[in-house]
Amino acid sequence: MAVATLTLTSRGQITIPKKIRKALNLETNDKITVMVKDNMVILKPIKGNILDIGASIKIPDSEKPINFKKVREQVIDDISRSAKK
Repeated sequence: MAVATLTLTSRGQITIPKKIRKALNLETNDKITVMVKDNMVILKPIKGNILDIGASIKIPDSEKPINFKKVREQVIDDISRSAKK
């Protein structure tokens, strides 16, 4: 297990040491998900495409996902109603 002590800058930034970047196979401009769990920070590299990160992102219960099928149906219905006027 790779361990390092980091310093938080006044701008809220940290530098990930080379040994940690190497252990995680991180490269310049890679995306990383940051999670907080039980008073710990977890860094998880995002590799692959957007579909690969689906389970790593928690959507708050108060925010329901948009049902694009229903939105599309509503738009079609609204357009047909306005065309009939």
